[in-house]
Amino acid sequence: MKRARIAWAGAVHDAVEADGQLELLTPAFKGRRLCLDEVVWLPPLAPVPRPRTVLALGLNYADHAKELAFKAPEEPLAFVKGEASLTGHQAYTVRPEGVNFMHYECELAVVIGKPAKRVSKADALQHVAGYTVANDYAIRDYLENWYRPNLKVKNRDTCTPIGPWLVDAADVHEHPGGPMNLALRTTVNGTVTQQGNTSDMIFDVATLIEYFSAFMTLMPGDLILTGTPDGVVDCRPGDVIVTEIEGIGALINTITSESHA
Repeated sequence: MKRARIAWAGAVHDAVEADGQLELLTPAFKGRRLCLDEVVWLPPLAPVPRPRTVLALGLNYADHAKELAFKAPEEPLAFVKGEASLTGHQAYTVRPEGVNFMHYECELAVVIGKPAKRVSKADALQHVAGYTVANDYAIRDYLENWYRPNLKVKNRDTCTPIGPWLVDAADVHEHPGGPMNLALRTTVNGTVTQQGNTSDMIFDVATLIEYFSAFMTLMPGDLILTGTPDGVVDCRPGDVIVTEIEGIGALINTITSESHA
């Protein structure tokens, strides 16, 4: 099932995809269907709570590490993001004035569904509620160290669109190879600029859950952004970026300038 969270008619609603439309779950409107373009899309975290912690991975694809002339990491390179960086499908992301290089990162995002503490890799996927698409923009100008990106690189408001759907974990796990065999693709203004597959991750989803839960408790709503393959390019105001993952969805985002935000 594909779930969404939207704003419509002055209120926030949970909805599901139904025959190319959005079917509302709100009791007062239950069963009503809306077109995809008549709503405001929000980060699709229903039916789990809002994120307590957003964990993100650096250099988790071997080809991306090679692209940046880095040795593949021997353990996950993780950093924490603020919730204010999240925005929804079809939203605008602000490019700061004066920066020289700001690029997208198409990422599979894992949404935790039940507490995970010291879970094994074999049991890890049982703690997943679902998956969505994340576009975790990075601003190279602010980067001091690839192994420890500072806050200004990855924690700016509007710089992490996610959505449009939260796809139930069971649906993804039924796919051949589960979450570890999904094609990723990014287009900028209709031109393909990035292609990859989650099978190229250095640390797969189950390994990441085992790793994080060994020293911290993952809670429902927590997000894990699993990294991006190679093929990133600079994005300018007016550019329309589509980050797409097989079976999960296509996340559309437009870059704007600070003066037009």
